[in-house]
Amino acid sequence: VTHMRNGRSVTVTINDRGPFVKDRIIDLSYAAARILKMVDEGVAWVRVEVLSPPYEKGPAERLYAVQVGAFALRMNALRLRERLKARYDNVYITVLKTRESRYWRVRVGPFPSRFRAEETAGRLAREGFDVIIVPH
Repeated sequence: VTHMRNGRSVTVTINDRGPFVKDRIIDLSYAAARILKMVDEGVAWVRVEVLSPPYEKGPAERLYAVQVGAFALRMNALRLRERLKARYDNVYITVLKTRESRYWRVRVGPFPSRFRAEETAGRLAREGFDVIIVPH
């Protein structure tokens, strides 16, 4: 962040806060404002330059799947899986065990990003399925 009037700069980490006032581009910490010598001003014209892109977890760290159904009867899950395999390569079943019962969940995936999962979820929804995106 560079103060446009005095040329002073500071490197900051951007988080998900603010700005909380309309027509502002960034809210700085007190320490950053002090370095820029803008504490007394309170508001100043600044230039924000991105030095590195935001960190995103890689595919091995964050995968998504589209859940197409959950069944108390294994046979129903197997039928849906076979039906989906005709149009989707990556169909699988997971089992959720509770104290009282088991549920067979039919999923498509995994996908390396939420965006890719949403694309497939949209296709499945247009085919009439009630879907949700879940972590893989």
